[in-house]
Amino acid sequence: MNGLRGKNKPLLYLGREYPKGGEYFRDRLRAAFTKNKSVQDPEQIKEMITRGEYVARELEALYYLRKYRALKKRYYEE
Repeated sequence: MNGLRGKNKPLLYLGREYPKGGEYFRDRLRAAFTKNKSVQDPEQIKEMITRGEYVARELEALYYLRKYRALKKRYYEE
């Protein structure tokens, strides 16, 4: 359980600028945590933590890509 403390806060922070909206992301995140709250197997918990970290990295990549495209659009009209 110690590995889970504080895992949802960074995801909530990243989800604020989610393309479908921060509220949509928050609801989905809450549903995922609620669905898996009864899991006791340490191996499954580790897998879920790594999946959460993967989602966080993918969100960061999505935001960087969006920022890059916006900058490129401003400076390089095609």
